[in-house]
Amino acid sequence: MAKKTFEMAMKQLEQIVQDLETDDMPLEKAIKKFEEGIKISKYCSEKLDESEKRITLLMRDSSGGKVSEIPFVSENGISEKNDDD
Repeated sequence: MAKKTFEMAMKQLEQIVQDLETDDMPLEKAIKKFEEGIKISKYCSEKLDESEKRITLLMRDSSGGKVSEIPFVSENGISEKNDDD
């Protein structure tokens, strides 16, 4: 079996959400689906945290250990920086 990727996990999570929203399933089956979704959600969250840490390390300034934070600009030129900062 191939190693689970973030993208595969997201597709599984999307399918679970769709099943829960559209299927008329028994309560026990719905609870099992929900539990599976929570596990996948945690996996995705961990992968995102790992990626953020790797990116921060790559951006770290070697001279002073400072991290330079710059806004991400998508392919269409729109800034993706969070305005909460």
